[in-house]
Amino acid sequence: MQKVILKVEGMTCSACSNTLEKYLNKQKGVIDASVNLVLAQALIQYDDSVSIDTLGKYINETGYKYAGVFDEKLENKKDNTKIYLIGILMIFIMYITMGHMINLPIFKFLDIMKSPKSYAFVLFILTIPYLIFGFDILFRGIKNIIHKSPNMDTLVALGIIVSFIYSLVNMILIFLGHVHLSHNLYFESVCMIILFIKIGRYIDKNSREKTKDAIKELVQVTPSSAVVIRDDQELEVTIDEVKVGDTLIVKPGMRVAVDGEVLKGTAHFDESFISGESLPVKKSIHDKVVAGSINYDGVVLYKADKIGPKSTISEMVHMVVEASNTKMHISRLVDRISAYFVPVIIVLAFLTFLIYLLIGSSFNNALIHLVTVLVVACPCSLGLATPLVIVVAIGSLAKKGVLIKESHVLEEASQVKMIVFDKTGTLTNGKLAISKIYNYSKYSDKDLLNIVANIEENSIHPLAKALSKNKYKNLKVTNYQEYAGLGVNGKIGAKTYLLGNAKILKDIKNEYLDDEEKLVEKGNSIVYIVENAKIIGIIGIKDVIRSDAKAMIKALKSRGYKIVMLTGDNEATAKNIGDELGIDEIMANTLPKNKNAYIKMLQEKNEKVMMVGDGINDAPSLTSANVGVSFKSSTDIASNSANVVIVNEDLTNIVVLLDYAKKTLQNIKQNLFWAFFYNILMIPIAMGLFKNIGLEINPMIASASMMLSSLCVVLNALRLKNIEVEDGKISRNRKKYN
Repeated sequence: MQKVILKVEGMTCSACSNTLEKYLNKQKGVIDASVNLVLAQALIQYDDSVSIDTLGKYINETGYKYAGVFDEKLENKKDNTKIYLIGILMIFIMYITMGHMINLPIFKFLDIMKSPKSYAFVLFILTIPYLIFGFDILFRGIKNIIHKSPNMDTLVALGIIVSFIYSLVNMILIFLGHVHLSHNLYFESVCMIILFIKIGRYIDKNSREKTKDAIKELVQVTPSSAVVIRDDQELEVTIDEVKVGDTLIVKPGMRVAVDGEVLKGTAHFDESFISGESLPVKKSIHDKVVAGSINYDGVVLYKADKIGPKSTISEMVHMVVEASNTKMHISRLVDRISAYFVPVIIVLAFLTFLIYLLIGSSFNNALIHLVTVLVVACPCSLGLATPLVIVVAIGSLAKKGVLIKESHVLEEASQVKMIVFDKTGTLTNGKLAISKIYNYSKYSDKDLLNIVANIEENSIHPLAKALSKNKYKNLKVTNYQEYAGLGVNGKIGAKTYLLGNAKILKDIKNEYLDDEEKLVEKGNSIVYIVENAKIIGIIGIKDVIRSDAKAMIKALKSRGYKIVMLTGDNEATAKNIGDELGIDEIMANTLPKNKNAYIKMLQEKNEKVMMVGDGINDAPSLTSANVGVSFKSSTDIASNSANVVIVNEDLTNIVVLLDYAKKTLQNIKQNLFWAFFYNILMIPIAMGLFKNIGLEINPMIASASMMLSSLCVVLNALRLKNIEVEDGKISRNRKKYN
C-alpha cells in the first residue's frame, strides 16, 4: 500500500469534496481516499495496480483538475486582474439597467424605453464575459448532474442557465416586435450572481491560504543553499546537491541546511521555529542539528543525516497536511447532510416554480423565485464550517510544537475526562540527576560537586554518571579505587576522599542521619562525601521530576480532569512522585501489558482516555487510548506510535492541546449552527413565504447574502488563530503559557 497527497483545483464546497471523495473510493486500486476542501488536496491510499497519473485522471474525470503531487512548496499565486475587470464592468451594467430609476443621463441607444432592441442586445453582449468567467461553475454544475452528484455548482449553474435562456428568448421576441418584454430581461442578474459567487470564492480562497501559514513557515525556514566541505574546500551548493554523509559547515548567523549530526565545534542554535522554545540550545559533538535552525555563536561542522522528504521539516509538514486531510466524525456527518441537501433544494426550487404558476402568478414571477431559491441555498458556508476550522486549529497547534496526526484526535480530545501518565521519561526526566545537596564544608556547592565529579568520572556505576556531569575544572586524582556495592575513594593533592553509601563510612562518626532519612523518604539514592575521614556533604540522586510537570498537573486538575499515574517503579518511589505532583491515583509495579489492559478497562466503562507516555515501552497503551500523546525528539517524530507528538517536549502543551480541542469543537458547532440557521431562514424568504410582511429578496440579493454567510463562517474559524493558553485559562493575544 502506498500513500500520496494530490493537489486538486476547482472544489468550492463540501458537496464538491464529497463528490470527488466518493468517486475516488469507487475506483479500482484505490484503498481509501479523503478529500480536503480547504487545502484543496486528496489524501489517497492505493495499491500497485494504479499509478499517480491514473489517480490524476480519476480526478479530472469528475470535472475537477488534477494539479500535481503535493511537495511542500506551497504556492500562493494570486491573479486578481479578472475579478477587478469584471467588477468594473458590473458598475457599467448597473448604470445601464438602473440609471433611469434615478434620472442619470443615459445614451439614447442604451435607453430601455427609447431603444429596447439595442438595450437588450448590449446587455446580451456584456453578459458573455461573465459566462466565460463563470464557465467553470457551469461546466462542473452540469457535469455533476450527469454523475448524479449535484452540488453547490449545480444550484448556481441551474439558476444562471434558467435566467440566461429566459432572457435570451425574451430578447429574440423583442427583436420580433414584443418590445414590452424589455422589462423581463435578467442578464444583469446572471452577471451579478456570477460576480458575487466569484467574490465569495475569492474571499474563501484567501482565507484558506491564511490557514496554511504554519505549514508555509515550516517550509520557508530551510535555506535554499548549503556550504559543503569537499577536498578541504568550502563549496556553496543548492540544497538539492547535498547528499547523505556530506560534511557541511554552518557559521554564526547562518541557518542549518539539512538535518545532521555535529562532527566538530560547539554553538548555540535557535530552534524556536520547531520547538517553540525561545532560549538557544547548545549543540556539540554527536548532538543533532535540525534544518532551519540558526547558529548564534560558533563554527560547527556537521554530517548530513536526513535530507529531502525524510527531513524533520518535511515530516512535520506531511504530518500536519495529512492530519488536515483526515476527517472528524462531525465532518463526515456534514458530508452526508450535504449529499442530500442539494437534491432536496433542486426539488424545492422547481416545486416553488410550479406552485406559483398553479396559483395564477406570472411565469416571470415564478421564474424569479425558482432562481432565488437555487442561489440562496448554495451550501458554501456549510462546506467551510468544519474543514476550515480543522486546518486553522491543526496549523496553530503545529506552530506551538504540537503535531496532530489525524484530525479526529481533536474531537476525541475534547471529550477526554481521564488522563493516564507514564512516570519515567514523561513526568520525570528519565535520567538520574542530583535532586538535593547537603553541604557541610567550606567549599561552595559548585566546587564541592567538581571534586566529586573528578573522582566519579572514572566509575561506570549509574550514579557516577549523574555526578560526573558537574565537572567544570580538571583536578588530578590519584590512588583511585572502587569498592563494589560501597563506593569509591581517591586522593586530590594531600586530601583523601571517600564517596559512597552509608556502608562506606565504617568507623566515621555520622551526625547527619536526619538529613539522610529526609533524602531516603523522597526516594533518593545516597552518596556521602568524606574528606580526610570527615563527612563534608550528602548528595541525593534520583530521577528528577520535570520542571513543568507540577504546573501542568495543577492546570489539568483545575479543569476537572482525573489524573492517573502508571509506573513500573515500586510503591514508595511512585508515592513520592505522586505526592509531590498532587496525583491522587497511582498504580505502581505495572508492566507495559498491564498498562494497556488498564486503558482498555477504562474504555469498557465508557471513559474517554488520554495516555501520555514516552512512545517506546508505552506503545501498546498509546495505541489503545482514545488519544495517545508522546514526547519525542524533533528529529524522530515520524516513528512515534502516538497520534499526537509534542515536539518541544513541553508538558504544558498537553493543556494547550486539550483547550484547543474543546475550542475547536465549539467553533465547529457555532459554524454549523449559523450555516444551518442561514439556510433555514433564507430559503422560506426566497420562496416568498414572508411576502405579505414585506420580506422578499431577488437573485442578486440572494447571491450577496450567500457570500456574506460564507464570510461569517471564515471569520469565526480564523478566531482560533488568536487563542493562546495562559495560567490555565483560554485567553487571546497572549504570548506564552506560564
